[in-house]
Amino acid sequence: MGAPGRSAPPTLALVNVSKSFGAVRALQGVTLELHAGEVHALAGENGAGKSTVVKTFAGVHRPDAGEVRVDGEPVVFHGPADAQAAGVAVIYQEPTLFPDLSVAENIFMGRQPRGALGRIDRRAMHAETARLFERLGVALDPQQPARGLSIADQQVVEIAKAISRDARVLIMDEPTAALTGQEVARLFAVTRSLQEHGCAVLFISHRLEEIFEICRRVTTLRDGSYVGTDMVADITPDDLVRRMVGRDLDALYPKQDVAPGETALKVRRLTREGAFTDISFEVRRGEIVALAGLVGAGRSEVARAVFGVDRWDAGSVEVGGRELPAGSPTAAMSAGLALVPEDRRQQGLVMDMSIERNMGLTQLRTLRRETGRGGLISRKVERSRAADWGLRLQLKYSRLTDAVGVLSGGNQQKVVLAKWLATEPAVLIVDEPTRGIDVGTKAEVHRLLSELAAQDLAVLMISSDLPEVLGMADRILVMHEGRLTAEIARADATEESVMAAATGRPGTGKAA
Repeated sequence: MGAPGRSAPPTLALVNVSKSFGAVRALQGVTLELHAGEVHALAGENGAGKSTVVKTFAGVHRPDAGEVRVDGEPVVFHGPADAQAAGVAVIYQEPTLFPDLSVAENIFMGRQPRGALGRIDRRAMHAETARLFERLGVALDPQQPARGLSIADQQVVEIAKAISRDARVLIMDEPTAALTGQEVARLFAVTRSLQEHGCAVLFISHRLEEIFEICRRVTTLRDGSYVGTDMVADITPDDLVRRMVGRDLDALYPKQDVAPGETALKVRRLTREGAFTDISFEVRRGEIVALAGLVGAGRSEVARAVFGVDRWDAGSVEVGGRELPAGSPTAAMSAGLALVPEDRRQQGLVMDMSIERNMGLTQLRTLRRETGRGGLISRKVERSRAADWGLRLQLKYSRLTDAVGVLSGGNQQKVVLAKWLATEPAVLIVDEPTRGIDVGTKAEVHRLLSELAAQDLAVLMISSDLPEVLGMADRILVMHEGRLTAEIARADATEESVMAAATGRPGTGKAA
């Protein structure tokens, strides 16, 4: 990766920028320089101020103090249109395309090429779109409808739209969170192409390995303040974590050794047509069992069926020796099952509802019983329970009456965990427990899972994070194309053995 020259001023920069929202100081004295032909990372925990930086660059927020500079000259963005006119484009984690329009129509929306009679020149539009994709090195059909595109393809369309507008700065905000390994590799190839064409790229990711693979420099924020900017080649992942959280994370995977107890969850020959086939496994009390595999292997579908969200076609599920009926979450909860879903925003929380009310959703009967008011729930009782769980899980919030949507991703995940742990389950199923949360909160979630297992809870953890699987699981069950291909003991598990089984080539470990 060639180092860009430093004779020219930064393409886009924040200089000593501060921004407050009421009493909350979102940014304080932040300086960040983006240079042409360079991929620059922005690192920090949830709540560190990364989103405020992005929105300041994008013209959504104006600094209270400090300057935004373009090519070394101070500018004032009065809105997103000003930022776009200056060549700034933001690629979000979940793009928002018009689903019923074609790829080309999405790229040139509002500025379609016109023919002699003022009609849209579709041939020219499709040809220009094809040239954009050729420059990016991807194969997409300009005439394909946007509906049905993968998240990765939607991001490529957004990038093509940006360069069609002559964007000089591309801001990628958690672009890889929902992508497979192959899709990440393609996105990185596109990013390198942009870099070679002189684009300045700001890359934001919780995945440290991605920062070290694709970025040349990294700027770190902590609690809204500027910590520093480093050459990636000059620091280690441990150095970066220390800058982000202000302390050493000696135990990112604080797994306690616990002697497994009796079988809490038994799944026998579970089958759901088109999703998974002949799945059998057990989880014992005190044990963390990981369900690993590539995206699309059927792991989440198994969890949903076990919990009763989806009906299975054949097989059985037992919790504590009690067989559950198919397709009944109520029966699953009564038997002691709890499910923390992968998509916390859509399936785990009611985003406009308060923190305390979200925590109480799974215990309405208990709260009514404790209140004793003929079915009415005491706000005092509800708040007391929520405050207790907030303290146990070290939840960071302003008021329990605030909407849960204002919390950071890591704290939202803690609310989902609190909601289900309040049911006092025997078996906890957690699907991607640390996706999209920062490294400090990730360590806290791992500590919590380890402590729960030590308290005799049975944990079934679904994760695409291979270091998390290896660091936290007592046993690893690996799925490939809807089938279990291997069961690997903690002592025998390596990245190679898990990936071999995940791609259909069982290596170390007992075949499932």
